[in-house]
Amino acid sequence: TIQVLAVLSLSLRNKEKGTDLLVVPASIVDNWRLEIERFAPDLKVLIAHPSRIPSTELKKLSRKKVEAQDAVITTYGTVMRTHWMKEHPWRNLILDEAQAIKNPGAKQTKAVNALESKWRLALTGTPVENRLGDLWSIFDFLNPGLLGSAQAFSRFCKSMASGKQGGYAPLRKLVSPYILRRLKTDKSVIGDLPDKTEVNAYCLLSKRQAALYQQSVDEMKKVIGELSGIERRGVVLALLMRLKQICNHPSQWLGDGSYEAADSGKLFRLRELGESIAARQDKMLVFTQFREMTEPLAGFLAEVFGRTGLVLHGGTPVKKRQELVESFQSDDRVPFIVLSLKAGGTGLNLTAASHVIHFDRWWNPAVENQATDRAFRIGQKKNVLVHKFVCRGTVEEHIDGLIADKQKLSDEILSGGVESALTEMSNEDLISMVSLDLSSAVER
Repeated sequence: TIQVLAVLSLSLRNKEKGTDLLVVPASIVDNWRLEIERFAPDLKVLIAHPSRIPSTELKKLSRKKVEAQDAVITTYGTVMRTHWMKEHPWRNLILDEAQAIKNPGAKQTKAVNALESKWRLALTGTPVENRLGDLWSIFDFLNPGLLGSAQAFSRFCKSMASGKQGGYAPLRKLVSPYILRRLKTDKSVIGDLPDKTEVNAYCLLSKRQAALYQQSVDEMKKVIGELSGIERRGVVLALLMRLKQICNHPSQWLGDGSYEAADSGKLFRLRELGESIAARQDKMLVFTQFREMTEPLAGFLAEVFGRTGLVLHGGTPVKKRQELVESFQSDDRVPFIVLSLKAGGTGLNLTAASHVIHFDRWWNPAVENQATDRAFRIGQKKNVLVHKFVCRGTVEEHIDGLIADKQKLSDEILSGGVESALTEMSNEDLISMVSLDLSSAVER
């Protein structure tokens, strides 16, 4: 990301005419916006997405307005639905998570390939997800014809697989001039990588989640005006917990046991991360504060990884907990462990993991940090990447902001926790805190 921003900034500095286009998954549009604000604040950037511009207005966006920008950020879905993007002559065209075009026959791939540009770049941690054809599709976008036709490339791959051409060396030699590979373990690239990196993984709500969330907010508006004192605090906490459950998965709140993947934006994000981690053959910890979420998460991840993992929660016998730890630490066939935050957040040594995912956020950052330290501790040989899931446009985003502010304060001030602060808010401030921002929360 930082290198791409350097390229965009160089175009601006050299006064090159034109506008750059970045095509990214909807879930990371805001990640790009935040990174631009942090590292390249001089860039004039337009976010071309229905969450920022109404669809009717977006489809008729004038060329004059586009040309006034240094860069436009959009999503793969928006490219498919927006005709003028295919006609506009872009300066640099950049795809993030470029495995999104791995299927050459998909409408999404065809729409992206139809874009005009002077220069193209594809960013991906998994250029080959399932088969070598994935790589061909990405190169068909970058350098059409370099790897021949899809049929010719398929025959080429079969001959390499048979060993007739010395394995995959010919393909490696052909594509290596066009690939810059960054490995966090490569000290020649950077020798002072941080031991622990924390990032927010922003998630969108499914339509079902958004409907249940709004219904709960409406109910809160009716109830809290009629209560006071300890009764009001209890009801507020219960409704806040309900909102957090809905952000995880509608089935957690409804108790229907279905846990369909399509109903949860967080499961969508977890699949993206899980596939990337599985491709690297890394291990991960997944923390949730809700015991009832541990088994559904483990079942979902077993499908993503193609292998079963482990589960540890308050109901796990103490003797068995150490067996689970030893199995996770020593068995390469165990790719993940799902833990309830209170049961698995302290006292365990899980340094075999290099990824930590907080599926839902605890009120107090110290509790999250303790859980993260199951992997980030003495004996850890790899850099640890911590992913904190946050649903855009919901109370989770506001809580994330409060937690970030609270971390700057002393432990003494923190002892009351964000949870206590929320119950003491006025009715007006509380409703403002939990209200659903549909333009940010749901992809349209």
